[in-house]
Amino acid sequence: MALAYSPDTSIDSTRLAFIAAAIVVLAMLALYVVGFDQGAISRTGMYMHELMHDGRHLMGLPCH
Repeated sequence: MALAYSPDTSIDSTRLAFIAAAIVVLAMLALYVVGFDQGAISRTGMYMHELMHDGRHLMGLPCH
């Protein structure tokens, strides 16, 4: 019988919790910027404003 080396590739619970928390924070930040910012952060001109405006329409958020 041949023995094969199998490295431990499991993710411990602390690291998994950190990754999940980081994903949730980034998702909430993206939702704020696209949905509720209304131009306060995106001061790069009309292109970014229109991009965020279209994102609000795609998510079904009221913007008018």
